[in-house]
Amino acid sequence: MASEEIEKKVELAWLTAFYGGMLTEKQREVLMLHCEEDMSLGEIAREAGISRQGVHDLLTRAARRMFEMEEKLGMAQRFRRMEDGLARCREELRQKRYEDAEMTLDALIRLDQEESNGL
Repeated sequence: MASEEIEKKVELAWLTAFYGGMLTEKQREVLMLHCEEDMSLGEIAREAGISRQGVHDLLTRAARRMFEMEEKLGMAQRFRRMEDGLARCREELRQKRYEDAEMTLDALIRLDQEESNGL
């Protein structure tokens, strides 16, 4: 149970990096206290001057909004794919597998072009 909650907080913090600017200031504040400061709902309620239920509602709406944006835009997933591909390319270069590294870079460029065409 605790590891699931930690994973959810990490995922929310990750999505906040991409979509936090699209949330209200209050939603960002509550998310930061919850995810980064690891404060309980009661602690956040006292800090923010709202009820525990209000904190829960803000977190729920913010999380839902960010997951919906990720589903539609896929920015976080795209970043992860690019990051993974670049790490693979770096490893191929370290191993002096230059043709493999070039193919990996070509695949990343194609992926970027395909995804950019949809925007």
